[in-house]
Amino acid sequence: MVTLQDIDSRAGGTGATGGPPREPAPGAPLSAAGVRALADLARLLRELRRRHARRQGRAEPTYRELAAATGWSHGIIGEYLSGRILPPTDRFDTLIRLLGATPAEQGVLATARDRVEEGRRRAAPSPAPPVPRQLPLDVFGFTGRVRELTELDALLGSGERRSVAVLSAVAGTAGVGKTALAVRWAHQVADRFPDGQLYVDLRGYDPERPVMPAEALAGFLRGLGVADIPGDVAERAARYRTVLAGRRVLVLLDNASGSEQVRALLPGTASCFTLVTSRDDLAGLVARDGAHRIDLDLLPEPEAVTLLRTLIGPRAAADPAATAELAACCAGLPLALRIAAQLALREPALPNLVADLREERRRLDLLDTAGDPRAAIRSVFSWSHRQLSSRAAHSFALLGLHPGQDLDAPALAALGDIPLGEAREVILELARAHLTEKSTVDTYRMHDLLRAYAAEHGASVDGRHAALSRLFDHYRDTAAAATGTLFPHDSPHRTDESPEAAASWLEAQRANLVAVAVHAARHGWPRHSVDLSAALWRHFEVGGHYQEALTVHTSAVDAARQAGHGEAGALLNLGGIHWWLGNFQEAQACFEESLAGHRKVADPAGEARALARLGVVHERLGDYRAAMACLDDALAGYRQAGNRHGEAVQLINIGALHRRLGNYEESVEHERTAASLFAELGDLRLEGYALGNLGAVESLRGSHSAALAHLTRAWENCRRSGDPGGEASALGTLGAVYRRLERYAEALDHLHRALALSRETGDRSVEIETLNTLGETLRDMRQSASSRDRHRTALSLAEETGDRYEQARALDGIAAAVLADGEPVAAQQNWRQALEIYQGLGVPDAERIQARLNTICR
Repeated sequence: MVTLQDIDSRAGGTGATGGPPREPAPGAPLSAAGVRALADLARLLRELRRRHARRQGRAEPTYRELAAATGWSHGIIGEYLSGRILPPTDRFDTLIRLLGATPAEQGVLATARDRVEEGRRRAAPSPAPPVPRQLPLDVFGFTGRVRELTELDALLGSGERRSVAVLSAVAGTAGVGKTALAVRWAHQVADRFPDGQLYVDLRGYDPERPVMPAEALAGFLRGLGVADIPGDVAERAARYRTVLAGRRVLVLLDNASGSEQVRALLPGTASCFTLVTSRDDLAGLVARDGAHRIDLDLLPEPEAVTLLRTLIGPRAAADPAATAELAACCAGLPLALRIAAQLALREPALPNLVADLREERRRLDLLDTAGDPRAAIRSVFSWSHRQLSSRAAHSFALLGLHPGQDLDAPALAALGDIPLGEAREVILELARAHLTEKSTVDTYRMHDLLRAYAAEHGASVDGRHAALSRLFDHYRDTAAAATGTLFPHDSPHRTDESPEAAASWLEAQRANLVAVAVHAARHGWPRHSVDLSAALWRHFEVGGHYQEALTVHTSAVDAARQAGHGEAGALLNLGGIHWWLGNFQEAQACFEESLAGHRKVADPAGEARALARLGVVHERLGDYRAAMACLDDALAGYRQAGNRHGEAVQLINIGALHRRLGNYEESVEHERTAASLFAELGDLRLEGYALGNLGAVESLRGSHSAALAHLTRAWENCRRSGDPGGEASALGTLGAVYRRLERYAEALDHLHRALALSRETGDRSVEIETLNTLGETLRDMRQSASSRDRHRTALSLAEETGDRYEQARALDGIAAAVLADGEPVAAQQNWRQALEIYQGLGVPDAERIQARLNTICR
């Protein structure tokens, strides 16, 4: 198992068997060599049943007798013995033991069962890849744009086979209907893309949180059914292009800020078509990538009038003059026309609305001598704003101060210093006025133009600093209470909500929490940024939210340095994320600086935590003596403080280090004590980590059944606790145990799942270990080329992170693979490099490598 505060499990394994089936003589051992199909396996089970009866001198056990002995239904036993259903691994093992198979036969039969399963898996047709249907809802009342729609149709069917089209609003005008046009056309041609449609709002003009290419690629890959998402943006782009190759997929990239935001998202095949919307002209995409730009202007007056008639209904047709003037007031801007239509639906007499707007329009015309179309949208927003109650208008201005995207009643209550019930009423009033729109059941968002308009009002409101302070207090205090509920041993704060509700709130507010932490650090609230880092570190690590954590903790360190307090704690959290991401040198620098800071202010709790983290970094970088010294000191500190939870964590760490050094008895003692302490303290997740490490060392001692039991519980605990990193580590170690048992199908299944999870979270340590275990498993299966590829990838990653042990392990695997391919000289070179590292680390693996070199050099 692996966490920031413990050392990962590692495992190894052996090879496979075979042979044709034949009817055994009475008392002779069974042969399963020729078993290839489920029917062959069932015949062997029935023969085992008959032989057992002969040996016992009694009739064959009936299905009901076997059911009574196992607790299963007699019907399912009949399915197993008739060959209609393949028994799961654990049931198969139970059944053959019950039918008298010897220990040697049990291994042979288990291999035969796995061979049948693997054969069926290969014979089964590959599942069809998922077909993403990600387009947003088509726009109601869409009107006009015939020329642009025709131009897009022509591009799709042109002989040039251009596969990228760009929609760009002239003069950077927002609200001109780029998204509406793109979505309308995409729905019209969706049936021409049978392999699906991908969509992402890139939020290119959001000053704080635009969607980065890596994030967009991850979403697309998930939509395309890819589980093992690479961590690097270039690798994600390559995988994305590979998956799309030859497929007919429409890709809609909405609201891009520039060419660089979208270039990595372009498919590499002409069978796909990409549509990009942006306020920018994207000249680079046109010049370098052959994109065709369609400039989108304001709606002509006839189309603007038609849109108003569609949205308002018969009253607009009954008064064409008033409708035409209303269209002129909106300057042909579609967003303004839609807002005006909503106002008209509430105004009994259309001419009255036009007359009311006419005077304000003249005032704005006087201010807008340049004729900026954005003045029109400001004018239209003001029409809705004027109809708000005074409390709603004030709240709208305050919302313009909010640095995040999502708005809810508790945040508004904090901003406005008003009761929660009143905040709910106000936010509903804003929604009815179309100044916000619902994004989830409890949250609302503003169009980016509305956010800018609200910010204009917020800039002049009194008490801005106090309002934001209340908002940041709300996020900090609620986050601390939620994480305290989920991780009670890390924080004294609690909420009355259930752990499920706390987790749900943290997930829903994650983007806001990041935005608040960054804004607070940059604009005069350093303490809030530091406090959010302290509240969220464990949640980010357990949930695998490493990029968000990197942003929050980096901001907190910057803020702490400016303010002159909290730096040591923020450095500890920042170093933790570098550790998870495999940046061990950066992590070490952070932890050493943090340790010095905690010692300077005589903070023993912080010192113990820094020592613990510094210990696991030393382990990763191969300095086991320094690692043990730090961990022993951390353990003493936690014990002196009476912190049993921290004590148990260090027992995990020290036990794992003993396992690495080959001290298996000491390792088992530490891990068992840790598991017992965590069970007593009620920490299901970390009990799972201790059990995972215990399973790893038990397997190394040859107790594979005990190892599987411990690791299965570890995986279940981490899954129930919402810890994907712990799940990945448990799955990888389970794969290593199955490899030792020569149950290769199960080994590969668990290892591939572990690899996918580690890449999804960005946990490079587990990714490297899993790649090495995969290489060892494939070598045992005599797939030397595939084995070598996995080890080489692991070696490259381990060299980047500085993990010396995994570098040596990869070199060992490469040596074995090239030797199998008849390259003894290359094998010696790799083994000598591995030996040098292992000897430097002082681990028992050095003896094994030396023995191999002695053998090959004879």
